[in-house]
Amino acid sequence: MGRRGELAVFRETFARNPEEPDFPFLFHVRGNGGVGKSTLVRQWEATAREQASVVTAYVDDDAHDVFEAMEAVSVRLGRQGHPLKRFDKQLATYRQRRHQADSAAPVPLPDPSGGQAETAPPPASPSSTVAAQVGLVGLGMVPGVGAFAGAVDPQQVALAADRMRAALNTRLRSHDDVQLVMNPLAALAPVFLEDLADVAERCERVVLFFDVYERTGPVLDAWLHDMAFGEDYGGLPVNVQIVLSGQLRLDSRVWGDRLGQVTEVSLEVFTEEEARTLLATHGVTDEPSVELVLRLSGRLPLLVDMLARSDASVGGGIADPSETAVERFLKWEPDAERREAALACALPLQIDEDVYRAAVPEAAADDYAWLRGLAFVSTQAGRCRYHDVVRAAMLRLRRTQSPTRWQRSHTELADLFGQARQVAEAGTGPDIDSRWEDTAWREHRLNETYHRLCANPRTALPDALHDAVHAMDHDLTTLRRWAQILGQAGRDTGAPALVSWGHRLETAGEQDGADAAVLTALLTASELSSAGRALAHAVRARLLRVAGDHESALADYAAAIDIAPDLERAHAGRGETYRVMGRYEEAVSACTRAVELDPHDEWAFGSRADAYRNLGRYDEALADFARAIELDPQYAWAFGSRAEVYEALDRNDDAVAEYTRAVELDPQYAWAFGSRAHLHQMEDRYEEALADYARAVEIDPQYAWALASRGQTHHTMGLHGDALADFDRALELDPEYAWAMAGRARTYADLGRHEEALADFARALEIAPRNVWIVTCRGELYRSSGRYEEAVADYSSAIETDPTYVWALTCRGLVHKRLARFEEAVADYSAAIEMDPPSLGLVGARGEMYERLGRYEEALADLTRVAEGWPATDWIFCARARVHLRLGRIEDALADCVRSVELDPADGWYQMLHGLVLRAAGDGEGAEACFVLARRIFAAAGDDDGAEGLLVLACAVLDRGEATARCEELIALAPGDSEAIEDLSFLREVFPEAGPIIVPVVRRLREAI
Repeated sequence: MGRRGELAVFRETFARNPEEPDFPFLFHVRGNGGVGKSTLVRQWEATAREQASVVTAYVDDDAHDVFEAMEAVSVRLGRQGHPLKRFDKQLATYRQRRHQADSAAPVPLPDPSGGQAETAPPPASPSSTVAAQVGLVGLGMVPGVGAFAGAVDPQQVALAADRMRAALNTRLRSHDDVQLVMNPLAALAPVFLEDLADVAERCERVVLFFDVYERTGPVLDAWLHDMAFGEDYGGLPVNVQIVLSGQLRLDSRVWGDRLGQVTEVSLEVFTEEEARTLLATHGVTDEPSVELVLRLSGRLPLLVDMLARSDASVGGGIADPSETAVERFLKWEPDAERREAALACALPLQIDEDVYRAAVPEAAADDYAWLRGLAFVSTQAGRCRYHDVVRAAMLRLRRTQSPTRWQRSHTELADLFGQARQVAEAGTGPDIDSRWEDTAWREHRLNETYHRLCANPRTALPDALHDAVHAMDHDLTTLRRWAQILGQAGRDTGAPALVSWGHRLETAGEQDGADAAVLTALLTASELSSAGRALAHAVRARLLRVAGDHESALADYAAAIDIAPDLERAHAGRGETYRVMGRYEEAVSACTRAVELDPHDEWAFGSRADAYRNLGRYDEALADFARAIELDPQYAWAFGSRAEVYEALDRNDDAVAEYTRAVELDPQYAWAFGSRAHLHQMEDRYEEALADYARAVEIDPQYAWALASRGQTHHTMGLHGDALADFDRALELDPEYAWAMAGRARTYADLGRHEEALADFARALEIAPRNVWIVTCRGELYRSSGRYEEAVADYSSAIETDPTYVWALTCRGLVHKRLARFEEAVADYSAAIEMDPPSLGLVGARGEMYERLGRYEEALADLTRVAEGWPATDWIFCARARVHLRLGRIEDALADCVRSVELDPADGWYQMLHGLVLRAAGDGEGAEACFVLARRIFAAAGDDDGAEGLLVLACAVLDRGEATARCEELIALAPGDSEAIEDLSFLREVFPEAGPIIVPVVRRLREAI
């Protein structure tokens, strides 16, 4: 009645082509409460349903965030035969992954270099840094991540995002799942729009109604604006219309650039003519009654209709102008029990039949259908609610008429919802977190809280604030609802303190650093209980820990434990903070207290296990991982982390089995694939390593470590082109990735591109100046290029940083050998052996240096030790044969030569030494046969080693001309090689007759060096 123009505006759209440029696809119905917005929107929906092949969805303030709004649309469309199946599946996945994310623990990646790990944290990835610099708003939907986005350095926030992403990668099923939790709107909204587009393709028109928009607008504005006008989520189909309905103007900060494309429908109170027409429709025509209705209602359509219906129902006049509209309505209802029921049902926020029966007198218990038919009662999803204007008036009347009855009624309703909450608890886990994850449990708790606040605001406020901490710990949407309930209870019961708290929490919840602001506000509340204060400190500590502010996190955990010494989550959280800080003894202590308080906390067992692992207490680590897995047999992270313990124990087969179990449980576990690949690589199972690295990168294309590690595998296999491609991609993802840069440098070096290699090494050392592996790799490039002094400088730098770094000591010993600094070589090899006693290769190298120094007995001792430990190693028998020959022990030398040739008959040096020993034994014919064979082998080699062998062989057979030619050839191939001088010196010593040929050759070689 009286809205014919507004009805026509909407109806006419169905006669138009949605593809017209000025087609009105976005409406905004605006007006004060009671003016008939919801009625008009319902009429519009009915008009839409009358059209052929049109589907609609109606969403009101039951939707408290974007996800609930999208879900409500899906439910409404599904009832009409058009479910959004992919969206429903993705939403269910999001909620499941969110629950999993709460227990995700950061896991360190293995150090792929084999050297000392960096002491400083790596820089944040570029994508995370960019996100941080624009506010990191999207991360606010993940518990803890968005807490301090506006309060800390963007790089620190970006590092927190990287750490969270890495932690989620260990717990969730795929890279897509991580992105779903980190930025759920970006993952869900496109799927929602895709499904909506499919519905729109099958139907003539889809109309989405968003009523009570003054309440939902603050959380839906940005999403609806982007859906209607943006491209981030995909375009809105042209045959989809959106109708917004609320009391307020659209927020110009969001809609300002598009307000010209919004069809505004502004509703006012009825004109007197419209009001009289409506009254006449209901049979109210006598002038006194009409005048009274006009005065009482202020021509507000809702009240005009309500009073008209009430008056018509009794067929009498309206005589008493002193009564309010609500009082008159109740008096017009002849049944006293129904009048009481109408007032009683104003108390609940929403009513279903169970709530109705609990609230009303027994005599009216069967009149729920009557209540649903009242003019001011609307129904939605099986429940009904009063119009705000009428409910507010009834509540004021109820409260002022009988405060005692007001308190008793709210207490009874609170008990009703409390009983329902307890029933819901039976279907949840034993811990409080699982209860808060349950939607039904939260709804019952919310209603229970509202009624207890209305019954007794002062005594119920501490528990309500405690629940607000839990709500914020769950997510900001839940916190927003608790804040609204506080404010609603304050307004309904006339309690300014509740109104103030509701406003404070809502305001804090809208800030960029909402989590921090809410907790800080709550911690300043004198009304917050001790238990609530302890919980608030523990929750804030978790946010601080995830944000990377570990010291502040520890302070909050300490405060929580001071207040509540048995708060398990505070001990567990403190243990995890100590663990990520590397304070492992303290981590063990804190986690031990946590598992004493809760022996079923698999996360605390896992955290303590990892602390034990880092302390080298492997038996205890294995026991704790076993307990964690016993508590949660699907705990893939625990299997993956236990594999690290097996790696440390050199039980690589067991480690591979654990990684395999982890990826069986979670086929999208990129970190476990990468770690198993690393083990395959270390065991020279390169094809298996490549397969696992490929799978890890497939799961997470941003996994720079896996790309760089695959590059290292390709490098080892000699696939330099593939290696460079992997290193390049890793460095695109993270330009500050020093290890990948050094890996690319080594590949360049192998390709002979030394200048590019040195440039990459220099850049890598700018990023990580104390990385001993990188500086030693550069030393190796210098060594292979004959730049021995620069090589020694790099090795010495690495050793200065880490005196226990065996590889650098070994490499420096080798260069000292090249430079004939045999004493220095012995010192380096001895130091390396002390660090790594089982390394027989180092013992053998030292034995060779003892030989050069003439310390033959020490040489024999070292070489014999190696021969006994490595009986199938050919070079060691050759080396020992040389020493025996120097000492004149021909039989021993001959036995060792025979052994070395048996092990490798294709080695020219072994054949030549065998010939020398046979000559010393007087077997000239046998010696000549060995020399002929050696000459063929050296000639076939065609490199500096072959040239060196031919030179020494020429001197051995006393061929001056060939010796001179071979000397020139060697100088051309390897001008800095001193190995030939050592071999010629040995030859001159054991065969003095070769001296006249050897002396000029050695002189020429030394000049070249």
